Amino acid sequence: MTATDRSLELARAAATAASDKLATTISGIDVSDQLALTDVFVIVSAESERQVGSIVDEVEDVLRALGSKPVRREGQREGRWVLIDFGDIVVHVQHDEEREFYELERLWKDCPAVDLGVVGTEQGGR
Repeated sequence: MTATDRSLELARAAATAASDKLATTISGIDVSDQLALTDVFVIVSAESERQVGSIVDEVEDVLRALGSKPVRREGQREGRWVLIDFGDIVVHVQHDEEREFYELERLWKDCPAVDLGVVGTEQGGR
């Protein structure tokens, strides 16, 4: 099974929103074969807590305009790693240091990368 067209549309919109707010890195991973709860992880990093917050706000605004509201959000207070669950996709916005430390792409390396169509994005971080 692969990610649905709707999930890919939302993932690309989230990546574009993050890129517009100058995210350091952006990658997408199709986790639909491994998880029944979601199709795509979008993993974004930023240089500061303030920038993490700015990216989170922009992603939520853009996806809300596409009819997708967050099911839940975690980590907003600390601003180092914010997880936004939209159901079809999960967006991880991390401080650059957290991204290097946790290496989510490495943990999900058996899953295929998603082309997010944004200049400067990584193909699944690989």
